[in-house]
Amino acid sequence: MTSQSQGIQQLLQAEKRAAERVSEARKRKARRLKQAKEEAQVEIEQYRIEREREFQTQQRTALGTQGDLSSEIETRTRQTLQMVQNSHGKNKEVVLRRLLSLVCDVKAELHANYRFTNY
Repeated sequence: MTSQSQGIQQLLQAEKRAAERVSEARKRKARRLKQAKEEAQVEIEQYRIEREREFQTQQRTALGTQGDLSSEIETRTRQTLQMVQNSHGKNKEVVLRRLLSLVCDVKAELHANYRFTNY
């Protein structure tokens, strides 16, 4: 009987060691998964930062171009407005004199298509 109880004891100890090994293997696997997940998160964050940086650069380029265009348009508009105001100031008197002469200096004459008929 003692040999059987020794055999049972050995089996129980072997089973206990096997359970410990399985438990350790599970723990190692969990640690590896956790480590792989953390590494993946770091890679994802680096990729996101890189893409965000590229986006910011492209956005600055696009908005900078728009800013340049809007400032150029604004400058052109100011120049055109200034030219119109200068032209108005120079030609105002001439135009007024011409309009007054056309309105006030009326020459009475018959139209070229008018036919005089005696009735």
